[in-house]
Formats: sequence, C-alpha cells, structure tokens
Amino acid sequence: MYKASSDVLFERESNTDGQLQNFPLSSYETAMEKISSLITRQRRGEKPPIANKLEMMSLYLKILGLEEDINKLNIIHVAGTKGKGSTCIFCEAILKECGFRTGVFTSPHLIDVRERFRIDGIDISEDKFLQYFWDCWNRLEENTTEQLSMPPLFLFLTILAFKIFISEQVDAAIIEVGLGGKEDSTNVIKQPTVCGITSLGMDHTEILGDTLEQIASHKAGIFKPKVPAFTVPQPPEAMDVILERAKELMVPLEVTEPFDCKQMKGLKLRLSGDHQFYNAALAVSLSRCWLQRTGNWEKKFQNVSNLPDEFIRGLSTAHFSGRAQIVYDNYPNSDCSEILSKNCGGELIFYLDGAHSPESMEACAKWFSNAVREYEIPSDLSFELKNAEEFSENGHILHERKTLEQFEKSFRRILLFNCLDVRNPHILLPRLVSTCASSGIHFSRALFVPNMSKYSKVTSGASVISSDFHGIDLSWQFNLQRIWEKIMHGKEMTTSVEKDFKIDSKEILPPPEFLYDNASSSGFSRNYLPRSTVIPSLPLAIKWLRDCAKEHPSTRLQVLVTGSLHLVGDVLKLLKR
Repeated sequence: MYKASSDVLFERESNTDGQLQNFPLSSYETAMEKISSLITRQRRGEKPPIANKLEMMSLYLKILGLEEDINKLNIIHVAGTKGKGSTCIFCEAILKECGFRTGVFTSPHLIDVRERFRIDGIDISEDKFLQYFWDCWNRLEENTTEQLSMPPLFLFLTILAFKIFISEQVDAAIIEVGLGGKEDSTNVIKQPTVCGITSLGMDHTEILGDTLEQIASHKAGIFKPKVPAFTVPQPPEAMDVILERAKELMVPLEVTEPFDCKQMKGLKLRLSGDHQFYNAALAVSLSRCWLQRTGNWEKKFQNVSNLPDEFIRGLSTAHFSGRAQIVYDNYPNSDCSEILSKNCGGELIFYLDGAHSPESMEACAKWFSNAVREYEIPSDLSFELKNAEEFSENGHILHERKTLEQFEKSFRRILLFNCLDVRNPHILLPRLVSTCASSGIHFSRALFVPNMSKYSKVTSGASVISSDFHGIDLSWQFNLQRIWEKIMHGKEMTTSVEKDFKIDSKEILPPPEFLYDNASSSGFSRNYLPRSTVIPSLPLAIKWLRDCAKEHPSTRLQVLVTGSLHLVGDVLKLLKR
C-alpha cells in the first residue's frame, strides 16, 4: 500500500494477473480536470455532436481490448424514465446477499464521480479508480487520430465502467442506461443476461421525442434477440411499443406487479416511497432471472417457494443517496451531521429527493407527505388522542385537539428548489403543491437557489466549494419564484422583487421572522406578502436555515430539497462538510 499526496505523482506495483500495469498515477483532482475536458456540451439539453455513437464505442473498446470480455460480464441492463437507478441498487443488494460479487454503473453522481462505479455495494476506492482511469486514459490518448478523438464524457465513463468490472472480476454487472436506450453508449452490450424497463414518462423530450411512443421506442432499444426482459405496468401507448419490440426480437417479456410487502416478514424496503414497490418487484424478477440463467437458482434455492431470505435482506438494506433520503442536521449544536434515525433530535431536517420529471415529482410529494406525517403527532399524544374519544362527552377531546393544534404550529415546511431550464416548472411545481395538499401537507415558504455544480466541470467530493455569488445570473430563479407565487396566491406578483434585488445589499437575506410569522418584516412590499425568496447561493441558504433553526429551537424546520439531482448532491456535499 501507499499513501498518496494530493500533488505528487507516484507509482503502484501491478497485480500478478497483469490487469493493473505499472504507470504513474496523478492526483485525483488532475483526473477530474481530464474528465472535465471530455464534456462536449456546456449545458443540459443540447444534443451531443457525436454521430454513430455505438460504432465509436466499439472502436474504443477494441483499443482497450475489452470488446470480447464484455460478453462475459453477466449483465443486467436497465432502462426507464424513473426508478432505473433504484432498481439497479435493489438488484445489487439482492445478488450481494446471495453471495455474488457485484458491479453497478449508475448516473449521475451526486458528490463524487466514483459513486457511479460500485463494487459490492461500495463506491470504488480512490486508488483503484485512479489506476483504472489512467490505464484507460493513456491508452485511448495514445491512439487518437483525426477521425477518432477522445470519447465524450459519458462514453468514457461507460468504457471505464466496463474496464473496472472486467478487471475486478465481478460475477454480475448491473448497468443503468444513461439516456434513452437504443442509441445510448451502454447499448454496446450485445449479450446481456436479462433486461429491464422501469416506469416511463415524459423526460428528456428534447432528445427522445415528445410522445410516450417515441420514448418507449428508445427504451425498448436495449432488448436483444431471445434475451428475457421484464417491465412494470406502463401507459397503454408505451406498453404497445414495448410489446411490439419484444415480439419482433422473440423476447420473453413479463410485466411485474407491484411488490407485496407481506413477503418482507416484518421488514421494510430501505428505499422509501410507494413508487419503490414497482422498482423492488422489477428487481426481484431481474435478480431471479439472472440467478436462473447463470445456473445459480437451482444451487441456492431449489426447494424455496417463497421470497428467499437473501432477497428480503437485500431489499431491506439497499441504499441510494439522494433518493427519498432524510438527513437530520444538528449543526452547529452537535457533531452528528447525518443520521438515519431520530435519536439525535435536531430541529433542522432535510428531505432529499432528486425528482425532476412530472411523474417523479408526484412520487416525491407522496413520499415527503408520508415522511413528515411521522412528526405530526408524538407517540404519547397519539395514544392520548386515540383514547380521547372515550371521554368526548366530558369535553376531554376538545382539550386534546387544542394540544394537537398547538403541536402542529411548531413545524415549518420549506421547499428548497431548483431545476434545470430544460425542465418545465409550470408542470413540476403545481404537481408538487397539489399532491402534497391532497395529503394535508402545505409549505410555509419556498427558497429558490442556483446549483453549485457546473455542467461544464466534474469535481470530487473534496473540491473547494466557492461561496462567491457575485456576477451570477439569477433570472431563472426569479422565474421560478414568480411561478410559485402565482400558485400560492392565484395571481401574478404585483411587485417586481427581481428589480429591487441587489447582490451587495444587506437585505439579500430575509430575517428569520420571514419563516416564522406573517408580518411583512421581510422587507417586501406591504401590499404583497411573498411566500418565497431567492437566495443567490446554496451555501448561503444552508447557513441561513441553520441560523434560523438555532434562533428558534422550539420550531422544527422540515426542508424538502428537490427538482434536480445536482441540487440534492450539492446539499449533501455541504451537509457532510
């Protein structure tokens, strides 16, 4: 072993099997700079300039000598609009519990690019990442020509995933499609063990088309002749396309039903939300098929008729950051920054979900509504209320209702939101509000912030977070605020907050009272009481929330962070620092 300096080049001995070669390793940040140089689009939504993507992938794989080895990887290939990452993670956890070495490739990453490459449920280590990265980078760079330049970002990361999984000799490689399916760089896979398609909806329409039929055609493009495939219930127009494609290729296709929690023997799915019942069911089918087709089902579960215990353990332990994740923030009162239980207390709680399509936003709203309801009535008060009906004739129930009302006043539900400008906030925000409202959950305030992440740069978890917000364009955030205020008030904003907004002003942040009462002390016009504000940087917003929580310890702040996986990743990065 060795210890790496962040600035010094060093070497590492090769493995005896020759998979890792002797060559200089550079610092992790240098590798991030190299990866960033592969970004060919400066913003999401622009079509990549590369043509014949799969032909290019084949050429790159030949240079690295990986083309034949891919066919030996026993791949589970998963496409879909929402839930494909969660499905992959469920599959990983199940097969890992069954005793197999797993490799998972997902996207995007939230904090560090190494999250995209998991070995046995853990992000690949920094030293292994650097070894495989420089091996791929150097060999590809040596073979570039005028006709074959270095691959664009996602193609390179896909190639790197194959390199890692082949070198690490995984038993099962679980590969999430990046975009679409038919023309995605992962579709260089010719002989998967089994394929899956998660729930479909309207997303990436600028590239995949603006109808469900067109989107389904791309997703079903991962099907291979006679290779079994599974999907979840889909809208009729999407299902028709999937069925037709399966018929053309003689694909045995099965539609899974939502997962029945009774099979869990008292345990719960680790990934929260009702939508996860579909992802879990799909993962169970994919994992069972993988075990059958690799000859392992009969060896392990020959006489098992119910869901095997290994499957149950996998489903109950699978973990995927930024998807229905709860972080109890105790800063600056405690050393606990992230806890998966309520034992540490804390008056600032972040609910993080990277929903960014209409369907996933609805699922996020349902999850958030259920999650915050756990705090509405403490256990002792719940018991008292349950028994209060017996004494209602004596008026006791009125007293308990009053107690409950007082208790509910100690909560503030806050939305921390941003979405990319290729999304449609006119659909996303109303869907979020109406779904929460149908469960009796309402937001006190909304904060609109820009992301820290730049589409033009890949950073590591150790990268310095800039707090400089001068010169930043906040026009998109003010647009989001206008949409929100119209939802809340049923009319356009009567004053232009954007016009009066000054970056250098001391009033750039509203006072804490903005969250806690209905007074117009926030500095806005008395003729119009905004229920939202724009904050020019995410670090500033987090610090402000923490300050508010510290000044009002009797009020619990429940903050839903959604609209963008990049925003969720940025928040996680700040909370973990």
